[in-house]
Amino acid sequence: MTEINVPTAVREGTPAQKLVFKVLEHADEPLDQDAIADRSLLPKRTVRETLSDLEDAGAVTSVTYMPDTRRKLYQIDK
Repeated sequence: MTEINVPTAVREGTPAQKLVFKVLEHADEPLDQDAIADRSLLPKRTVRETLSDLEDAGAVTSVTYMPDTRRKLYQIDK
């Protein structure tokens, strides 16, 4: 497994931010909010707010899921 450069926003972030980052780090593909909530066991609202914070900090990127443009898929650059 390649070593990921953990952004400062994650290292100094909340436990939820660290957990969501780790879930994305270990995922083989981009995940949507529901998948992240299932894997992290965090409430969907917490996941939504955490992803927004991580995306604002540049730690996570999102892409629109083309079959359903209301959904976004989240990933970290590995």
